[in-house]
Amino acid sequence: MLTSSTALTHQETGSITSPKGFKAAGIHAGFKYKRNDLGVIYSETPATSAAVYTLNHFPAAPIKVTKESISEEGLLQAVVVNSAFANACTGKRGEDDAYEMRGLAASHLRIPDHYVAVASTGVIGELIPMEKMRAGMAQLQPESGDHSAASFNQAILTTDLKVKSACWTMEIDGKTVTIGGSAKGSGMINPNMATMLSFITTDANIALPALNQALKEVTDKTFNRITVDGETSTNDMVLVMANGQAENDELTTDHEEWDIFVEGLRRVSEDLSKMVARDGEGATKLIEVEVDGAATENEAGVIAKRIVGSDLVKTAVYGADANWGRIIQAIGQSSATIDPEKVDVWIGPIQMLKESRPLHFSEEQASAYLKEEQVTIKVDLHVGNACAKAWGCDLTYDYIKINASYRT
Repeated sequence: MLTSSTALTHQETGSITSPKGFKAAGIHAGFKYKRNDLGVIYSETPATSAAVYTLNHFPAAPIKVTKESISEEGLLQAVVVNSAFANACTGKRGEDDAYEMRGLAASHLRIPDHYVAVASTGVIGELIPMEKMRAGMAQLQPESGDHSAASFNQAILTTDLKVKSACWTMEIDGKTVTIGGSAKGSGMINPNMATMLSFITTDANIALPALNQALKEVTDKTFNRITVDGETSTNDMVLVMANGQAENDELTTDHEEWDIFVEGLRRVSEDLSKMVARDGEGATKLIEVEVDGAATENEAGVIAKRIVGSDLVKTAVYGADANWGRIIQAIGQSSATIDPEKVDVWIGPIQMLKESRPLHFSEEQASAYLKEEQVTIKVDLHVGNACAKAWGCDLTYDYIKINASYRT
């Protein structure tokens, strides 16, 4: 169990290159007009690796290649990522291109092919210009330092307005363990996964089964609790690499400080998740929904995500309209355990519903709160003791503009 003395520290300027032995690079290979569009994360030594992937029935070619790489030994030493082209629904040619992308990186970095994961993001159905990929791969020179992480962070963006980076450190076995992360995602976000790529690095020494378990547990509570538009993409991936250079005793679920590592991984993942939600296409506000008093944690999460994913709730928040009825209708559509006579609702500090009955509140005060950049909605179901959170954003006119002309 975590205690008040547990040393978990947020590193404001940390990144994917903060854990020992990790390097990165990002360059402009010509897939996009100006910004970096090809990047790599590299570990000096093979790293125990795990990933979770999109549940879309049309997984992109890089998903297949990465699954194959990880299944070989459970080890990776690099992940190479391109933006602009998703390499999804591209048939055998696209699959061949993904394998070539892996081979090019492996040859350039002088590591085995199956030590390389690949990821792509961008327009579905268009082939990657492989002549630009070949020339670009030769220019990738992974380096340590936050500047190299920044170049990678930019290389993976599509419609994102901001880069997304997080880092936490903790003490395990008297050693400093660092976890860093980078993500992209702005639209088509409704994980299990979404047009969301997230790459997490750590110098922790950890057993593969334990890493798989930790990633799945944390993903369910973070990345799978965000939504921008309810759409799940073809390319989603969360990948974690652990190279062991912190030299702690091997982490397993029986390790005395196992919970510390899981909490560190959760904090990095939650930071990235909230950044993705806040950077939703056209968004002006981050919405956080907290559900308490649920029968189970899973049901609390289902309701929280249902609320934050409701177009009616999202548009009400955009319009600074304190319409608690939108929240109730979203709760009522859930399959979770509900007592319709016991629900309490708050928007920010203002309680609007008590035992499913409306309370008097100041419309002016509520509207002023809803104009802030972060809006919190709290619900207490009073049917149990479980709680969970979910994150999303408001739905604006700009979302329509961006997606009406995404390819043009």
